[in-house]
Parts: sequence; C-alpha cells; structure tokens
Amino acid sequence: MKFGAHVSIAGGIFNALQNGKDATCDVVQIFTKNQMQWNVPQLSAEHIEKFKREETRTGVKAVSVHASYLINLGGFDKVKLHQSRENFLIEMQRAEVLGIPYLVVHPGSHTGRGEQKGLERIAESLNVVLAQCADFKLQILLEITAGQGDALGYTFEQLASIRAMVERRDRVGICLDTCHLFAAGYELRTEAGYAQTMSELEEVIGAHHVEVIHANDSKREFGSKVDRHDHIGNGELGLAAFAHFVNDKRFSDVPMIIETPGKLQDDIENLRKLRSLLKHKSR
Repeated sequence: MKFGAHVSIAGGIFNALQNGKDATCDVVQIFTKNQMQWNVPQLSAEHIEKFKREETRTGVKAVSVHASYLINLGGFDKVKLHQSRENFLIEMQRAEVLGIPYLVVHPGSHTGRGEQKGLERIAESLNVVLAQCADFKLQILLEITAGQGDALGYTFEQLASIRAMVERRDRVGICLDTCHLFAAGYELRTEAGYAQTMSELEEVIGAHHVEVIHANDSKREFGSKVDRHDHIGNGELGLAAFAHFVNDKRFSDVPMIIETPGKLQDDIENLRKLRSLLKHKSR
C-alpha cells in the first residue's frame, strides 16, 4: 500500500512533490488552485514540465487532485450550476495535463430540492463534463460524505445510484474517507463492524471501484454526520479502524491519503502510525 498526504502547492504547483517527500509520502494529493476561489490562474507549460520533473526527481507520485469545495454538481440555480460545471471541467483539464489519474469530488448538495432530484442532477452534470472530455484518461472519484446538511453521497446506495445514471460509468470510481464513513454511520472500529461495512460496500458498489482512500480520524462521534478530521488514532475512530483498512488485501494497491490538520511533523507522525499498523499477512 502507498501512503501519502494532501500537500500544499504554495509557491508553485511543482513544490507539492518535495513537500510530499519531506513528509515521507509515497504519493500525494493536491489542489491545483485555491480551493475557495472560482478564479483559475493559468497553468503554464513551464510549471507543468517542472511538476513532472519533480515527480521523477523525488520519486513521489501525485495520484489525485481534490476538486474545489465551491463546486456543487447537484445544484439547481442555473448560474451557479453552470459555474460549477465549467470549473469542474477546468479541474479535469488541469489534472489530465499534469498526468494525475484521479480527480476527487464531493458529489454535491440538493439545496432543498430533495435527495432523488439532487442525485439525478449530479449524474446529469457528470454526463455533461465527461462528454466534453471523452478521450481523457482521468477518472473521477465520488467521495463518500459525512451527510452534513443537504450534502449527498453519504451512503453506498447514493454513490451507486449516481454511477448507475452516468453514461461513462467506467470513468467514475469511488473515494472512501474513514472520517466521513464513520460520521455517516458506518462502523469501522470493530472486526464485526468493519466486516459488515465492507460487505455492504461489496454488495452495493463493489470494493474494486475504490481507487483512493482518505485516512482521517474523526473529532466527532459515530453517526454525527459532522465532518471534522483528527490525527490518526487521536479521535473517535482510534487505531483499530485504520489497522482494518491497511491490512485488507482488497485495498493493498489503493493509495491511502491523510488529510489531517497540522504541520509537517504531524503528517510524518500520522504516516508513521499508519505504516506501523501493517502486518506481514493480509486479510
């Protein structure tokens, strides 16, 4: 299993790889721009080439881009929906040109229109953007959410429903997040709870569709529907939940990315904890 962190691109997108190396990452996840602004600065050919050279020099691979938090593919305001789709398309183009295989996105919010309509709108949005990038290698990953507010994608059934309505579902995979799963009501701490959750995943979606795992402990209690990340082993999940994931042979080739708060030393310690849980024999 490859372990890594979401790292900063401050000073240039190419800096992400050295930041990852400093944090002992095998792989990294990045934003390709300021995630809280609609404005998208140009990604120059020089920066693209330097990014790829840094991947080679550092030995750290960028495996995923996280889409902007402003994007809502499930919205119903025409202006905002168009803006979200256009921005997401740009995110896809930037990830593709950088050679990053996965673009992770929170599916979207129904903004009061109801869950079914919201799920249909998300699938419609994905069909629109995928049609414009038919030749891309990039795969979109729908991230399971905690279910806070009007957010959709907090159950395996909802994620499966979105995929079923996408014409190019071969281009759409899944990103699991341990904190979100736990907050949404999926038990991960006990052997029995983890087995039940994985059984549901297999039955509803299929574990083979999971391409990236976000490893985050939870500051909030089980089923809270509140998304608050904590350091590995310090939150409500505890180390046992992460031991289940890192030793599950179904995920042995799936990169595990931390999105935990703090500084460089915190990332180093969180990754050390995850690696320490690996056993010689897989589940």
